[in-house]
Amino acid sequence: MTYWKQYLRLLAATQLLPALESGEDALVGGQAVLEGVMMRTPHAWGIAVRKQSGDRVSHSEVLVRPSDKRKWMGWPVIRGVVTLGYAMMLGFRALKFSANVALEEMTGGEGANKQEKVEIGGWMASVNIILSLGFFIVFYKFIPLLAATGLKHAFPALEHRVLFNLVDGAIRIALFLLFVWGISLARDIHRVYEYHGAEHKTVFAFESGKPVNIARAQSFVTWHPRCGTSFLMTVMLICIVVYSLFPVDTFWAKFAVRICALPFIAGISYELIRYAARKRNSLFALLTKPGLWLQRITTQPPADEQVACAIHALDCALQLEKQNGGELVIA
Repeated sequence: MTYWKQYLRLLAATQLLPALESGEDALVGGQAVLEGVMMRTPHAWGIAVRKQSGDRVSHSEVLVRPSDKRKWMGWPVIRGVVTLGYAMMLGFRALKFSANVALEEMTGGEGANKQEKVEIGGWMASVNIILSLGFFIVFYKFIPLLAATGLKHAFPALEHRVLFNLVDGAIRIALFLLFVWGISLARDIHRVYEYHGAEHKTVFAFESGKPVNIARAQSFVTWHPRCGTSFLMTVMLICIVVYSLFPVDTFWAKFAVRICALPFIAGISYELIRYAARKRNSLFALLTKPGLWLQRITTQPPADEQVACAIHALDCALQLEKQNGGELVIA
């Protein structure tokens, strides 16, 4: 039962993965995990997970981004797709690590023979990813399109392509908001949102250019402009525009467009957020506002011990970063 409980926690957190991540173009970013935080620097990443006993388990690895190996992966639009895919892979590894730490503590695996160690293995992780992808397609693509198509039969005005996609987009955003709020009622996920807040506060403290400590981190707000929540909201808004450009009428043709156009939309959204970050007073900067508002849900005020966990993860990443890329300097 313990194993399946941890697997379900991992599955639930995986659905939120894009909303918990931060932009890769920053010096320091991160992600909340189960009872912990993962922090990322340009050449390393570190994770710290807090056990029920109060002890922390940490891990760090060298990070090599795909664009460092293949220059074409850093081209505009393409880099957004590559960045999202790579961030998702790294984020899931961090989530899996945190789930296995909790599972090991619950089963007393620390003193057990390694051959008897209980953990979420590769095949179960693959099943998790498949289920998460299926949930995404059904919940955010199929159901909104099905609902909008049903409304079109009742309201002939929705035959207009733009109006149809506005309704489809409104339903998609409503489902997303309902999911993000509803799952926050679960205690485990609410804890993840608190660690998400701890991650943002720690990033703000680092970006201030002053020594990072608990008191300084706690002085900042929990919502950050480069959060994945803003990215997701931007994607959903851009979807409305892009889908309206395709002159298709049948249900399955529209569904195919929603699947095939997703990489392009992700790439465009990534570029818009990068531009908005540089031009805070531009029209495109308004696209990030809904995401900042939504972070009132996806981030929650953390306790000092949660901020300490985030700072420890950052220290692990910075220590390895110093060995591979040098000191990080705030311009």
